[in-house]
Amino acid sequence: MHDLLSRTEELRSGRTPYVLATVVRAERPTSAKAGDRALVLPDGTLEGFVGGTCAESTVRLQGLRLLETGDSTLLRITPTESPETTAQGVITVGNPCLSGGTLDIFLEAVLPPVLVHVFGDAPIARALARVGAAVGYDITAATDPAASIAPDTTAVVVASHGRDEEAVLAAALRAGVPYIGLIASRRRGAAVVAELDPPDATRVHTPAGLDIGARTAPEVALSVLAEIMSARPAAESPAAEGQATESPAAERPGAAAPPEAPPAAREAIDPVCGMRVAIAEVTPRHERGGETWFFCGPGCRDAFAADPAAYS
Repeated sequence: MHDLLSRTEELRSGRTPYVLATVVRAERPTSAKAGDRALVLPDGTLEGFVGGTCAESTVRLQGLRLLETGDSTLLRITPTESPETTAQGVITVGNPCLSGGTLDIFLEAVLPPVLVHVFGDAPIARALARVGAAVGYDITAATDPAASIAPDTTAVVVASHGRDEEAVLAAALRAGVPYIGLIASRRRGAAVVAELDPPDATRVHTPAGLDIGARTAPEVALSVLAEIMSARPAAESPAAEGQATESPAAERPGAAAPPEAPPAAREAIDPVCGMRVAIAEVTPRHERGGETWFFCGPGCRDAFAADPAAYS
């Protein structure tokens, strides 16, 4: 347990998202017991223990889904063959490969805080650092225009009152930062954007911030942070209560999602047991005749490899 908690600190400091899976209830003859824990990483790796390979497969799939939304949920794994359902905050998955019993596992998605790069040392820049920290954002303050912009930066805000604005804005544009804001009057902001090479008035928010009648530096900082928040893409709506959750990622046994789908969203159906599984480096697989099938565990993979025709 100490090693796992140390690992979470390491992941947090490295801004690596993860899901903490905790067994809260276990019915015999499951191998897991209440209190067992594991981490689900973005590449599908599981560190820790929450049951055998079949239980791990279900936790991996649901964990990767949660990393896309940032949600947390209670996962119930039963040994019966039944469609996946969501009701009253509980996702129930039938896992016919399970050795028996039922597992209740709480899955908590832990995502790194929104990262905002603030350039400048003006009062608004300092206010952005204070107000941003108060709402839980990770604020990096810079006064050097050559300071690097982290790859997962959500927003770059330039509040330097005319100093090195173009250089920082251009760097943010090249980096593809989702939100780029310039603290300036409408007229001066338009002139600065026009000097960019190439000019990109649609990508730079200036004057930065929502029109909330802000006057003081903290109020302006609040308006900018509110605009950053409003610009974030909304998470997909969850399935209706009691409705089986479906994904176009897997339409036939062993079929993967289209190549353009995010890796965490790619899924397939185990042709042996019919379970939906995540496609990850650690997922058991079998290749034959140019096709690849994915499985919940080695047992299903070996059964398929021995007689593929029986599962076609």
